[in-house]
Amino acid sequence: FASAEGAMLRDVDGNSYIDYVGSWGPMILGHAAPMVLEAIQVAARSTTSFGAPCEPEVELAEEIVSIVPGIESVRMVNSGTEATMSAIRLARAATGREIILKCDGCYHGHSDSLLVEAGSGVATYGIAGSPGVCADIARLTCSLPFNDLDAFSRSISEIGSKKVAALIIEPVPGNMGLVLPKPGYLEGLRKICSENGILLVFDEVMSGFRVGLGGAIERYGVQPDLVTFGKVIGGGLPVGAFAGPKDLMSQLAPEGGVYQAGTLSGNPLAMTAGLATIRELRSSNPYSVLSEKTKKLTQGLSQLASENGISLQTNTCGSMFGYSFNSEPVENFADAKECNLEQFKQFFWAMLKKGVYLAPSAFEAGFIGTTHDELLIDQTLEKAGEVFEELGA
Repeated sequence: FASAEGAMLRDVDGNSYIDYVGSWGPMILGHAAPMVLEAIQVAARSTTSFGAPCEPEVELAEEIVSIVPGIESVRMVNSGTEATMSAIRLARAATGREIILKCDGCYHGHSDSLLVEAGSGVATYGIAGSPGVCADIARLTCSLPFNDLDAFSRSISEIGSKKVAALIIEPVPGNMGLVLPKPGYLEGLRKICSENGILLVFDEVMSGFRVGLGGAIERYGVQPDLVTFGKVIGGGLPVGAFAGPKDLMSQLAPEGGVYQAGTLSGNPLAMTAGLATIRELRSSNPYSVLSEKTKKLTQGLSQLASENGISLQTNTCGSMFGYSFNSEPVENFADAKECNLEQFKQFFWAMLKKGVYLAPSAFEAGFIGTTHDELLIDQTLEKAGEVFEELGA
């Protein structure tokens, strides 16, 4: 790609595309949002990095604390991978335990201890981990099915609750398509974790400020011990953060002994871009409109697929959506892997040729932004109808 504006991308050959990837989530206000660009330009006149705290870092942390329920302290980092890696280190230190539990198909970045049965790119290439991840590190992570409380309880019993430091989970997974938590699932995880002294970590790098202003924590009313952020809080610049109550976060250096640092963490450009984005979302509150647009897109896709005899499952949550060429609803990673990958590939390439850019993986969520107007969604559905007709034939 060469340039982008609003909901449109332009590649190096001059072709235009309607974009439903949004740089994998952060572009909720669209590409090159004027208020974000202006904020970055003003900040850059001072410097691009101090390597030390700056006012925008504090202001963004204050915004996050005031919006997201139950958190008191925020540590800025440079990426979602850094955020989850650091949250896991803190959880191990706080509990004095080593084992980490995660769910099949949930992606928490590419740090060694979390690249076990991950979704997204790992699932796309059909591998469970990655060369270079040592067996001694991988053995400290146990992966279990999403949406299965019994499996979680069994895992704790088999491993021993006194060995498990934390469960890290995408409360709304976006790396096996888009999968919704069953009613009571997140509440059940919270209860079991509390009973066993296990820290519950919500990875909201993708869902944060996407499924609602307060993310999945606000949407589902379940309070984790730690939460990680990324994407939207950087307004399109590299960013990550992890947050929680003061008693946990105070264990981080320099106040405590758990080391974490980064030269570019909290740099003024990313913090200023994030501030501009979050403040605009807070003042305009576009979430009900975004939700309706997302539903219009997925309901349209479902109807068009059905009319052409194609099995398609769709899910939405706020401004996130997923679609899967399955005959049955998708509730976990095992279900997601049963999708018709050949149909997905044909659909993806045909839509790309027609000027619609969807995630190039059957295991990735899509995103709607404020610059996706009714006309663009109608155009998308018109092109999808043509493709489904070809696939059906």
